[in-house]
Amino acid sequence: MTDDPPNPALLPAGLSDVLPPEAEREAMLVEVLAEVFARHGYERVKPPLLEFEDSLLAGSGAAVADQTFRLMDPVSHRMMGLRADTTPQVARIAATRLARVPRPLRLSYAGQVLRVHGTQLAPARQLPQSGIELIGADSAEADAEVAAVAAEALAAVGITGASLDITLPRLAPALLDDAGVEGEDRRRLARALDRKDMAAVTARAEAGGGAALLLPALMAAAGPVDGALAALSAADLPPAARAIADNAAAIVVALRARAPGLRITLDPVEFRGFRYHTGVAFTIFGEGLTGELARGGRYLSGEEPATGMTLYPDAMLRAVAPAEPRRRVFIPAGSDGAKAAALRARGYATVAQLSAGDTPSSLRCTHVLNEAGDAVPA
Repeated sequence: MTDDPPNPALLPAGLSDVLPPEAEREAMLVEVLAEVFARHGYERVKPPLLEFEDSLLAGSGAAVADQTFRLMDPVSHRMMGLRADTTPQVARIAATRLARVPRPLRLSYAGQVLRVHGTQLAPARQLPQSGIELIGADSAEADAEVAAVAAEALAAVGITGASLDITLPRLAPALLDDAGVEGEDRRRLARALDRKDMAAVTARAEAGGGAALLLPALMAAAGPVDGALAALSAADLPPAARAIADNAAAIVVALRARAPGLRITLDPVEFRGFRYHTGVAFTIFGEGLTGELARGGRYLSGEEPATGMTLYPDAMLRAVAPAEPRRRVFIPAGSDGAKAAALRARGYATVAQLSAGDTPSSLRCTHVLNEAGDAVPA
């Protein structure tokens, strides 16, 4: 026990200040992403950080209820939630404020989310997000579009060699439904699939019988997309599962038409992703990098078909080389303002001398404005 006052720099676990120059780097990166989205017709929306709990956690928002901070609104005395994911908010906007706008509706967003828990690999609880949602289109081409636009946006910030991992979170449940595997047997088989435990999957699939017997071979087929699609094509899938597999094949065809250089992998029985995904799910990884750069997939926006992709600027910042620091020019007191403005137009940051004690070194300036209006090294 101590009577010392708390350190004002101490923040809650998982929260941190972003300082120069990283804050500027993140802001510039987000604007590059937004520009790529806008060029593909995605219009930006800005949902609030807080919403009433009953609307924030409705529909697809229920999938992130356990990650949502809640508090009482002192004005309305109703419970509110801090968003843990932006996609459900965009779905609400589409269903209410933009309900009469013709479909398909293309929307983009950028902002912060706050979560109750981080993960062991990513302990941060406040995260930046930037993404796109395509609402009102139910086609392989729509799913391919959001994945291709996301890959283009990553390339625009300097991330090349990205790999798109496609998963089919509804395929394994469709096979288990057809085989009639329920209750504890189903939960144990799902855990074995999640752990990639081939021996356990094989044993439990044999116990389940029927379409469940296909799971070990499909699990082994995970990898480059052509091999995985070949395994799906050769498998004797029940009708519901066949429709899922055929849709995945159509998405790959559409993706290769839009982004022929994109590396694609497919894991037929992986169900990673938010629980609100109703079709394919996407994850984008960077070559030689750990962690996800983007995640998305198909879901329901209210009653409408929708697909989208969320990109993670913090992960991108770790993946790209730092840009050259902005050159800072010391502007002596009494200098011609027009000369300083000309330097700003050329990309310099101008830092004015406000007192006699201000020097180029104290203001961290790399250059000094001379009488001719040039920036010379300090």
